[in-house]
Amino acid sequence: MIKGKECRKFSPETMQLLFTAIDEDDVVDESVSLPVVINLQCSQEDIKNNYALCIQHWEEGFTRRMLLGLILKVSGGAGLNEEERRQLKNIRSRYKHLRFAQRLYSKNHRSMFFFSKITMFLGRFQDAFRNDKTEEITFYSRLLRIYLTPPFWLWVKYSVRHVSLDSVSAFIHYRQQQILKLKALIASPQLTGKEFHTVRKIISQQVSYYDTLRAIKPADNEAREISRFLAAINGLMGDRHDEMVADSLSGRKSYKEKVSMDLDIRQRLELLVERYPVGQH
Repeated sequence: MIKGKECRKFSPETMQLLFTAIDEDDVVDESVSLPVVINLQCSQEDIKNNYALCIQHWEEGFTRRMLLGLILKVSGGAGLNEEERRQLKNIRSRYKHLRFAQRLYSKNHRSMFFFSKITMFLGRFQDAFRNDKTEEITFYSRLLRIYLTPPFWLWVKYSVRHVSLDSVSAFIHYRQQQILKLKALIASPQLTGKEFHTVRKIISQQVSYYDTLRAIKPADNEAREISRFLAAINGLMGDRHDEMVADSLSGRKSYKEKVSMDLDIRQRLELLVERYPVGQH
């Protein structure tokens, strides 16, 4: 189990490297490909340090009052200026990155219940805000105000620092199983919105691992290369998923309707599956 006082504290330079890596997760770099062989090996110290950095990234990026203020402003109909929109986006990004870390590194590969709920509600609140859905904004702002009360906040902060981390072999096995699941999903020529979102979640988890690793080990060129390749997929899928959500909210097309995956996305996913070692570790 990792406890608060056992967490390594990282320098501002490392924190900035992680912020930059995550900020680039929607940027498509056409010049980056994958290594011929992807090395899955890591150490127990790597797992512990990666999770500790993700906690620090979440804790130091904002305050409870800041997030609550943004939610109240949106729900009150005042709207947000450009800087406030960026703040809300970055806060949600910090929640997502730590949720991915919990799913990656914990023994049960699940996010803490309340933490996961807040992350999900923030996402739906953002979608409603972007698409000007007043009823949904009101609904999710009420839920978030409850989850951001001091008792919930203190419990969430405690829970994220008291997590049983997985062993190296089990961690590698989990990542391999995720790629096998990805392979099975993309074997279908068409995907529903939910299936498409599942594929993206697998990619987002993978890229979050390499983003964190490259921040801690900036000389690891392979980690950076894989991070940038996965970021391209993540960005392309993110744009497409935003369209699917908007179509669903407007009633133009059901989220359950199957659609063909863009060729560019499919080819990148197939290359990842081809080069990812899933048979041994």
